[in-house]
Amino acid sequence: MSNVLAIAAAVVADAIRRKVLWVVVVFAAVLAMAIPALPSYGVGVADAVFREVAIALMYAAGLVMALALAVTRIPLEVERRSVFNVISRDVRRWQYVFATWLGMFVVLGVMVLAFTVASLVVGYATYGVVMWRLLQASLAVWFEIGVIMAVAVMFSCRFGAVTSAVGALAFALVGHAFVSLLGLPELAQVPWYIPNLEVFNVINPVAHGAGIGLGYAAGMTVTFVAWIALVMIAASALFAGRDL
Repeated sequence: MSNVLAIAAAVVADAIRRKVLWVVVVFAAVLAMAIPALPSYGVGVADAVFREVAIALMYAAGLVMALALAVTRIPLEVERRSVFNVISRDVRRWQYVFATWLGMFVVLGVMVLAFTVASLVVGYATYGVVMWRLLQASLAVWFEIGVIMAVAVMFSCRFGAVTSAVGALAFALVGHAFVSLLGLPELAQVPWYIPNLEVFNVINPVAHGAGIGLGYAAGMTVTFVAWIALVMIAASALFAGRDL
């Protein structure tokens, strides 16, 4: 476990040094400040539109940052042979892969939290309402992009940056369209073993409803853990079989 934490901490430190993180954070903050300039649709609707747009921007900014980090980390370390400095120190390959994802997942969480705080501040300053439900959406966004990031890491264990990014985006698209493509019933009736990222889509209850309950949040957490376990096992197997 100490090996995993040490590598994850190194990934976090490296990500902080990379300009892409700060560019995305500043970009997200600017967009959050511009949200109040959006057209108003009437009393009680404008703040809902604000929440919906804030969640969408949070997702877009997080996805860009996640892919920028995830698809390049392992290929670059292999190309520069710096990966040998890690795995030669009694670190197993699965530990290296999981720690790499874990470090980037922490960075992603910090970015999502920063954007959420910015949205809460702007929302309160504009509408006089503390939109605590945005924290529920930020958790869902963090979990979903964390899964997509894990898929990007999995592809990057064998493929280059472009292929990994396309693979991760294709996974995200299929994950949201899988149920409709197969003509399956609504979300509540979908079997647990069906790959479905819609469980992380909480825009409607957060933006226009009363938010999500603890039971739904618990189910979302279980789904996230199951996805990460499955994808990390596949990623570790791919990296273990790679000839370095």
